[in-house]
Amino acid sequence: MSLQIRPILIALRRHKAGTLLIALQIALTLAIVCNALFIIHQRLAKLSEVSGVDEANVFVIANFWADVNQPTTQIDAQVRADMLALRQLPAVLDAAPASGYPLKGRGWDNLVTMAPDQTKPTTDTAVYTGDEHFIDALGLRLVAGRNFRPDEVVALGTQQNITPATVIVSKVLADRLFPAGDALGKSFYAMGTTPSTIVGIVDPLHRQGVDQYSTSYAGQALIWPMRADDSRGIYYIVRAKPGQLADAMREAPKALYAQSPMRIIDPKDGIQNYATIRQKAYDSDRGIAVLMGIICVVLLAITAAGIVGLTSFWVGQRRKQIGVRRALGARQRDILTYFLTENFLISAAGVALGTVLAIAFNLWTVTRFAMSPMSMAYVGVGVLVLILLGQGAVLAPALRASRVSPVEATRSV
Repeated sequence: MSLQIRPILIALRRHKAGTLLIALQIALTLAIVCNALFIIHQRLAKLSEVSGVDEANVFVIANFWADVNQPTTQIDAQVRADMLALRQLPAVLDAAPASGYPLKGRGWDNLVTMAPDQTKPTTDTAVYTGDEHFIDALGLRLVAGRNFRPDEVVALGTQQNITPATVIVSKVLADRLFPAGDALGKSFYAMGTTPSTIVGIVDPLHRQGVDQYSTSYAGQALIWPMRADDSRGIYYIVRAKPGQLADAMREAPKALYAQSPMRIIDPKDGIQNYATIRQKAYDSDRGIAVLMGIICVVLLAITAAGIVGLTSFWVGQRRKQIGVRRALGARQRDILTYFLTENFLISAAGVALGTVLAIAFNLWTVTRFAMSPMSMAYVGVGVLVLILLGQGAVLAPALRASRVSPVEATRSV
């Protein structure tokens, strides 16, 4: 018996409520699943963002001063002494003071202009401060120009406003400001009306944060030759010799307390290697990806259960009709194909509406949360998943329908 689409459509019109319910459920599931998969992919991609740091050998010490009223000269002298003590440790390759560090850690960002009287900024950049050891302490790759000279490094006290004459920038920022590739030796303005001349370029260098705002300016960072002698505290970036990270992390706080006990280093979170820093930096992204994954699984399971339930209900209602068809010569394969085709038509209507909803929802997130536009590939994957899910879910009740005996036609309802 040849299968006709028209009888299926007539049957669906007789069951409008159930048909509409399943189609809407498929549409909503598709819209949510597509956007959830897009968000999951974005969040997981962030987990592997390159920081530019020699992460296998670098750790960070959050050093807070017991006396917050020390003058800048006294703090700077102590910082210098601390650096000398750290660099002399057998397991340490280099060390540097810093106001922040890639992926996490406090810091700041500045708007950048190409002229002192420019009203609309050219871009935004993360700002790091460090001495002539900062690049080596982090293990950054200097791809052009030179490092800072010791005479260029200045002490920056709390609430001071200093714009150094020289600056090292990330390659991403250099290319953003000077697309022709001639950034070395050029100047720009990142604070006030004093220009900073680019003397070196590193690649790559991540910002201090991984939040949504930072995504728009990914890789844009500058380093000023300053020791940020904040009276509240300072970060010490320490780079261990290969294979000696644990030894360096164990000996570093001892060396610092030997220099001065008037400091506070949290024994739990005050010293962190970069594996821990990366894990903590991306905790929220990892959590959102897991949450979105759970939502996708639950929605798909509910949709599949709805299809199974509705089809099973229809099979129960149509047993006599199925028996009549079997008595008239319909084969089991014909009955199975009938229900698979019926469900495919419902699923097709649902995914058509769901595609529109998925795109509309993504456009809303783009305008509302400054997210990236979703590739249609995610919609394509979602459509395929929902179609296959629908056909798989209907298979069991369809098989039961195909086994209905022709004798059902002679039974009274």
